[in-house]
Amino acid sequence: MEQSSSTEGTWASKDGNIKWSTSPHQSRGRLSSSNIIKMTPGPTTFAVTRVNDIQSAFQLFISQPIERIILDMTNLEGRRVFQEKWKSLDQTDLNAYIGILILAGVYRSKGEATSSLWNEENGRPIFRATMSLETFHMISRVIRFDNRDTRVGQRESDKLAAIRDVWDKWVEILPLLYNPGPHVTVDECLVSFRGRCPFRQYMPNKPAKYGIKIWAACDAKSSYAWKMQVYTGKPPGGAPEKNQGMRVVLEMSEGLQGHNITCDNFFTSYRLGEELQKRKLTMLGTVRRNKPELPSEILKIQGRPMHYSIFAFTEKATVVSYCPKRNKNVLVMSTMHTDASLSTRDDMKPQMILDYNSTKGGVDNLDEVTATYSCQRKTARWPMAIFFNIVDVSAYNAYVLWSEINQEWNAGKLYR
Repeated sequence: MEQSSSTEGTWASKDGNIKWSTSPHQSRGRLSSSNIIKMTPGPTTFAVTRVNDIQSAFQLFISQPIERIILDMTNLEGRRVFQEKWKSLDQTDLNAYIGILILAGVYRSKGEATSSLWNEENGRPIFRATMSLETFHMISRVIRFDNRDTRVGQRESDKLAAIRDVWDKWVEILPLLYNPGPHVTVDECLVSFRGRCPFRQYMPNKPAKYGIKIWAACDAKSSYAWKMQVYTGKPPGGAPEKNQGMRVVLEMSEGLQGHNITCDNFFTSYRLGEELQKRKLTMLGTVRRNKPELPSEILKIQGRPMHYSIFAFTEKATVVSYCPKRNKNVLVMSTMHTDASLSTRDDMKPQMILDYNSTKGGVDNLDEVTATYSCQRKTARWPMAIFFNIVDVSAYNAYVLWSEINQEWNAGKLYR
């Protein structure tokens, strides 16, 4: 089923640089090279050959080089703070500490006082059997990810210096273990944190409201976190960044080819669609009304009936204005769709909007599942908040790897 505007012809964009047609351009006849994926979706061969059990899947993400940095820096800080009382940690101690964090998340104890987990009456024996509460507090106090003696000079040029080495090694691993499917979602996450941090953000539409913003690219179906980047704000004394949304999507999609990138109206623009097509990628996303590349004709909503769609086309992109209710419209731009097809549902939603709705939730779902079983403990240090998020995302990514490699695992259960 198809629908287009009632008047045939062309519309000019608000800035006058783009001519939009009211009828579709000639179909290409075969699948665009922008939607032919060169990689096999799912766990990579590198991951499949190394995942023997659930623990080995997790240890692919928190790898030995990362553990070595944490152990060296933590022992250095421990000797500085506790001197002779400090007993050097080894790999077993660190694994026990991370295991306790994950188990506390499994029990949904994020808001529970740490002392209650070790309580002899109401606590759980496995925490007391693993290490004493005093040892857990000592490790939590001194755990570090860099040498504080050299941090001052590095912090002037890199706000993330306190955890940079661990973060960079971790994000390098993510794309090596999993190939995303045809749809990739790019969006922002917010790691809850209310302490002092030079790049803490206020985002009123997020549940936590205050915290550390992370750009993420996730597989739309499995929500595997394929690439992540911490937003550290504008450089000291620098001007606000222009075209930030486009820069983020282009960096997050490096290494992809043949995929579709789904994003929200913070990122979507006509120029972004053009740049992605040069990389053989397509774009699908909501778009803001004030964008200069849109024709003013599709923004008019007065007098339009409910469930009515107006399409506009160029050779590179399609935009639709859909009225879900009176005096309200939804704008979606796509370089993947080339026609004016509508669904056969009662609300006659355009196929573009249905495809957007089905692929927009990759990052939001990752946020939801990591928040439900978060290992985050109360802390006043922002590097710890990022470390807790690394553990949370690693645990979920390991679950995705394990469940896709072993598809029969817990298959008959409602809760896997």
